[in-house]
Amino acid sequence: MYAMGKKKKISTLVSWILVFAWMAVIFLFSAQPAHESDGLSKSVTLFIIQVVKRVMPSAELTFDVAMLNHLIRKVAHFAIYLVLGVLTVNALSISGVPTFKAVVWALVICIVYAATDEIHQMFVTGRGAQVKDVLIDSAGAVVGVGVHRSIIRD
Repeated sequence: MYAMGKKKKISTLVSWILVFAWMAVIFLFSAQPAHESDGLSKSVTLFIIQVVKRVMPSAELTFDVAMLNHLIRKVAHFAIYLVLGVLTVNALSISGVPTFKAVVWALVICIVYAATDEIHQMFVTGRGAQVKDVLIDSAGAVVGVGVHRSIIRD
């Protein structure tokens, strides 16, 4: 009995450490000045273009790099918050929060974090807050919570 209690405490602690570590990752990305953030996303965009050209060398493909870069940045917003949604609802569930409340609280935590993250960006050189990014982040969190709940049935 004691071993089970200790195991649960450890898994609860680890799950919350993962949530806060992921929030720190998001914070660090948001703290990048605009030129650094843009440089990172452009390098990802160019890498994807290179991979596509290698996979389909005979195809006559042209890319609008600016549009593709914008799309990749928005997909990154969605994906980063999808992970946060999974981690947050998981931590709440492991902590013993009932399913419905865990879902609601996970969404509240993720959406509030997305909004505060955009506010944080207002104080970073060359960056700004965008409501559409909060909406994209929130959609990612909703999908993440949904994915977790569809896999973990308790």
